[in-house]
Amino acid sequence: MFEHVQPYAGDPIFALVDAYNADPRPAKVNLSIGIYFDEQGRLPVLPSVQLAEARILAAAGPKPYLPMEGDAACRAEVAKLLLGADHPAIAAGRVATIQTVGSSGGLKVGADFLKTWLPDAAVWVSDPTWDNHRSMFEGSGFQVHSYPYFDSASGGLRFDAMLETLRGLPKRSIVLLHACCHNPTGVDLSAAQWDALIPVLRDRELLPYLDLAYQGFGDGITEDAYSVRALADAGLTFFVANSFSKSMSVYGERCGALSAVCASAAEAERVMGQLRFTVRRIYSSPAIHAGKIVAHVLGDADLRPMWEAELASMRDRILAMRLALHARLAALLPGRDVGYLLSQRGMFSYTGLSGAQVDALREQHAVYLIRSGRVCIAGLNSANVGRTAEAIAVDRNLARISGVSSPMKDLSSGVSPATGLSATTRMPKGASSTALARVAVMTQPLLALYQPSRGRGLTPAVLAMLSTTPRMP
Repeated sequence: MFEHVQPYAGDPIFALVDAYNADPRPAKVNLSIGIYFDEQGRLPVLPSVQLAEARILAAAGPKPYLPMEGDAACRAEVAKLLLGADHPAIAAGRVATIQTVGSSGGLKVGADFLKTWLPDAAVWVSDPTWDNHRSMFEGSGFQVHSYPYFDSASGGLRFDAMLETLRGLPKRSIVLLHACCHNPTGVDLSAAQWDALIPVLRDRELLPYLDLAYQGFGDGITEDAYSVRALADAGLTFFVANSFSKSMSVYGERCGALSAVCASAAEAERVMGQLRFTVRRIYSSPAIHAGKIVAHVLGDADLRPMWEAELASMRDRILAMRLALHARLAALLPGRDVGYLLSQRGMFSYTGLSGAQVDALREQHAVYLIRSGRVCIAGLNSANVGRTAEAIAVDRNLARISGVSSPMKDLSSGVSPATGLSATTRMPKGASSTALARVAVMTQPLLALYQPSRGRGLTPAVLAMLSTTPRMP
């Protein structure tokens, strides 16, 4: 009956995690899978989530099937998190939000819905994008194409080429966009670039489909939702799938949502009905515990600020590791442009290492990252960041980290030999480029790398961690 079934090659990221777990070397470093680890290398359990679960268990209520669209309180809180509690689209009933099985479930439900109601559309994803994006939409029957995004020469964004491509797309094409913390590159659109993109989407009658898996890991909860709110303010119809796996550290609970911002309340009601039908055909209804966690954490006056502080701490630790890795590489590879580590956002950065170089890091140094060269910054800590930098720099042939196809810039390209920064490096919000430019090698304190401005900086705990991070000789 099943003789013709082809073997599954396996998921490359999960296979790499299996290999890491089986590796007996004590100094191994896991920078592969997109999971946030704390300073001790542990998967954190957030106190806000623990308290929410304690309250859920104390209530000891029944566990019926949820409605197809999910927990009502969860859905309401998600819409407010994305758009702001007082957004006119919410007040007008123009937002159809469903609870989903993670954001992956949301992406899939949305893809099936769109294939039913926009059957002739094609999907356009960034080059590169998360591998599963293409698989999901192809699995729903779409032709999937790519638009220019990552600039391998600069480690930044090919924004003009991106706009030019989108201007030429057929009407009603579906454009998948990373709302923040782009996976795998860490390269995000600025607010000004979103403002320039939105008229193109509107004029060409394109359908934006946002993936927001890392809200709060870039510049802040509100800041990372800029694209969502700007699209809604402009009156566009769009989809957004979002996740709490990272931001609440509830990976296995599969807490996610899908929202459609529509032109009218009547349209939103029709879309909601068809989303229910799509869910019914796939998994019938989402998990009750996941919905309650999100509803409690986001909706409780005590738990919400606790969670926001926990998320800020995670964001700050990632930034601290970016600063630490940048400083070590700048010291080990003077004159090379490693400023991309400071301009990219969120959990990931694109190193530009080739597959062979990634293999050498794993085999020779027990440093694990996926073969695209994507590195999960959240897997670094003060105990392994120096070792990771040494592994990258031990062979200068490995140090092609300003782009996937071009070598690191040298001094002739305007890179400071002291800091490894080019003149075009875009600093994280709150970082003073003047202060960063004064940074020499690791004989100076890491605190000199980061000087808060405009009232936004690292938390005292992370600043203390930076000041005590072991320095390389």
